[in-house]
Amino acid sequence: MNELNTSYSTDHELLAIVDEHDQVIGSKTRREIHHEGLRHRAVHILVFDLSGHVCLQKRSLNKDVNPGAWDTSAAGHVDFGESYEIAAVRELREELGISSIESLISIGRLDACEQTGWEFVQVFAIKAKRDLSPAPEEIEMLKWVSLAELGRLLDDDAVHVTRSFRRVWDCFKASELGPAFLAQACD
Repeated sequence: MNELNTSYSTDHELLAIVDEHDQVIGSKTRREIHHEGLRHRAVHILVFDLSGHVCLQKRSLNKDVNPGAWDTSAAGHVDFGESYEIAAVRELREELGISSIESLISIGRLDACEQTGWEFVQVFAIKAKRDLSPAPEEIEMLKWVSLAELGRLLDDDAVHVTRSFRRVWDCFKASELGPAFLAQACD
């Protein structure tokens, strides 16, 4: 599930520690927070093209958590003192080279639990062109998939998909904004 690899990590990032209500109660490094299983914050962004295909990222084999697994288009921790929205904008720029964020919308939120790695996750969606610039230290490859193909990937036990992505996708499907966003993407 959460295979560890020490080749690449961001262990020294300073993150907020939050309580069960997502209120900041302190800060520690990423490494300390993960080691101690403390609640913290993250963002996941689903990137759709204008035809309604979703972009999946295959995590770099050098990542310290879930190397080589398929995951959300872009995702990352919310740095200490940063908002969810600012973190989403930063992650889109850092991981995919997306700087135009006019269509970024908040879809929903996941509570911190074991499946999310004790992260409160704010889920966003955005429409973008397919000319993305993936960060090689973060992403092995990108893949654009139709919603039908995504359903088959999620049903295939042989495909390594992160647990948090499964929760993010369920959040998107269940949201009131999700279906409307997809309908707009397909216009």
